[in-house]
Amino acid sequence: MRRLRFMTVLLVFSVTLLSIAPAAFARADGGEGWYGETDDKVITNTMFIVIAFFPTLILVLSLVQWRLDKRKHAKMDAYQRRAANADWRGGW
Repeated sequence: MRRLRFMTVLLVFSVTLLSIAPAAFARADGGEGWYGETDDKVITNTMFIVIAFFPTLILVLSLVQWRLDKRKHAKMDAYQRRAANADWRGGW
């Protein structure tokens, strides 16, 4: 049932996109996008932004992973300390 619902939504979405696509090609703007006329300077600046974006993304995601690993190891160390402590083992 769940798969059928997903496939129905995917089919409706695909048909909607395919019905809207010809209208996008029929516009009378001469192929100019929403940004405006693009020349070499615009493309160069855009590519510099892309070049700067990916190392920044890698740095941010690496810092997030480092912080999560630090939390995981702190939690594991705390569990090992609790397991070694006689007060936390229970019993009489």
